[in-house]
Amino acid sequence: MDGKRHPNSFQQLEKLGEGTYATVFKGRNRQTGDLVALKEIHLDSEEGTPSTAIREISLMKELKHENIVALHDVIHTENKLMLVFEYMDGDLKKYMDTHGDRGALKPIVIKSFMYQLLKGIDFCHKNRVLHRDLKPQNLLINSKGQLKLGDFGLARAFGIPVNTFSNEVVTLWYRAPDVLLGSRTYNTSIDIWSAGCIMAEMFSGRPLFPGTTNEDQIIRIFRIMGTPTERTWPGLSQFPEYKTTWQMYATQPLSTILPQIDPLGIDLLQRMLQLRPELRITAADALNHQWFHDIIAAQKHHPQHHQVPQPMMHPHGGYQQPVPSQGNYGGY
Repeated sequence: MDGKRHPNSFQQLEKLGEGTYATVFKGRNRQTGDLVALKEIHLDSEEGTPSTAIREISLMKELKHENIVALHDVIHTENKLMLVFEYMDGDLKKYMDTHGDRGALKPIVIKSFMYQLLKGIDFCHKNRVLHRDLKPQNLLINSKGQLKLGDFGLARAFGIPVNTFSNEVVTLWYRAPDVLLGSRTYNTSIDIWSAGCIMAEMFSGRPLFPGTTNEDQIIRIFRIMGTPTERTWPGLSQFPEYKTTWQMYATQPLSTILPQIDPLGIDLLQRMLQLRPELRITAADALNHQWFHDIIAAQKHHPQHHQVPQPMMHPHGGYQQPVPSQGNYGGY
C-alpha cells in the first residue's frame, strides 16, 4: 500500500457533520498540504460495506467533471472506508443563509449557479446516471464561486429498458410529481424538476413547495401548477397515489408567484416545472436556453470566466462556520 492510500497520510481537522452511515471531517493531505473532505463510513463487521457506499464510490470514480465534486481516493481498512473528496467551502443552503437577502440571491449569481448545476446534471445524464437527490444541501460551493454536485448516495446508473426504481428518493420538497404519485419508471426528468425547485428558491429565498407529507406535497404542487386530469396528463389515473377526491386548482402564472424573475428566466423555469415528465426540458436543451445567452457569450471571450462575478468570501476566509448538521454535511 503506497503512502497516498494510507489513512495516516491525511491529518484529520474538525468534524464537519454526521450522517446516517458516515462522519465527515475536514482534513489535510500531509504530503501536499491540500485541504480535503474525509468521509468515513463505518463498517459493520456483520453486514460489510453499505450498498449506498459501494454505489456512491463506483459512480463517483467515473464522474469526472468540473461541476461534480471530485473523489480523489478510497481507502479501505478493516472496519472503515474512507472517501477522500476535494474540499469545498460550504453548500448552497448555507451560502443562501449567509449571502442572501433573507435567503434570496442576486440574479447574476443565480444564473451562474443554475448554469453550473445544469452542466453537472447534463454530464450525469449523458453518462446514464440519475442523481435523484438534488437539493441546496447537496450542491457544494467553493470560494471561487464554483458549484458542484455532491452526495451521490442515492444516485443510480440507469439502463435501457428503464428500470423500475424505488420511489423513496429525493427530499420531499424537490421531489417530482410523477415520483410523488408512485411512478417507479422515472428517468432523467426527475433531476430537472428538482433543479427548477432550486432555481425558484434561490430567487425567493424560500422553498417553492415545502410539503410536510407526500399527500401535502402533491397538493402544494397542484395549488400552483394546477390539478392535472386524465385529459391534461394521459395515464394519470393509473398512478398508485392517484385520488379522485383532489380539489381542482387552476394553474397560477409563475410570474405572479415569482415576480423577481425576468421573463426569460420564467420561461426556462416553466419548462423545467412541467407536471408531465416527458414535457420537461432536458439539461442539454436548458443549457442552450436564451436565458443563458450572456453566460455563453462571455465564455466564448473568456473560457475560464464562468463563475460568480463577485467576491465570495468573508475576510476571515470561508463564508460560514462549519456547523454539525443533520445528515451528511454539505453534500459529501
